[in-house]
Amino acid sequence: MTQIQIYDTTLRDGAQREGLTLSVEDKLKIARQLDKLGVPWIEGGWPGANPKDGEFFRRLELEPLRQAEVVAFCSTRRPGGLAAEDRMLGLILAAGTKWVTIFGKSWDLHVTEGLKTNLGENLEMIRDSIEYLVSQGRRVIYDAEHWFDGYKANPAYALQTLQTAIAAGADWLVFCDTNGGTLPILLG
Repeated sequence: MTQIQIYDTTLRDGAQREGLTLSVEDKLKIARQLDKLGVPWIEGGWPGANPKDGEFFRRLELEPLRQAEVVAFCSTRRPGGLAAEDRMLGLILAAGTKWVTIFGKSWDLHVTEGLKTNLGENLEMIRDSIEYLVSQGRRVIYDAEHWFDGYKANPAYALQTLQTAIAAGADWLVFCDTNGGTLPILLG
């Protein structure tokens, strides 16, 4: 029998809707309800991106959920740096979660135009970030941002980003359709 695991993103991705603002108390209430429902993984937000998410993780350390794993979310380290010195990765570790979801670029266009770096450095950012988090005792979910767009544009490179994440120690891979418009027939 196939087992389906639920990874809920309501508290981060779901809260990005225009006009929606969740307080720390709102986020805690939602997390507790998801926990009661038996959702095993709850993405709690991006510690360091805003004070509210940092406070949410601090409060959960004092009043942990019953069964759900709360997951902190962040990007790979910045170009030209080291994961061990990256401020945002430090804040992720400070959140105290066992699981971390880290997103990285899969689309070569976003690497060269968005990050203003080269494809090799992007692979190094993925490797260094995941290896660092694993060395700090974290379980890592790698979110391959814009993966389907990247695969359509440069399949070999998009696959290389996934291979790099696996080799670095990622537990899971997420093939992210970031804009939500990819149909399987369009990949052929």
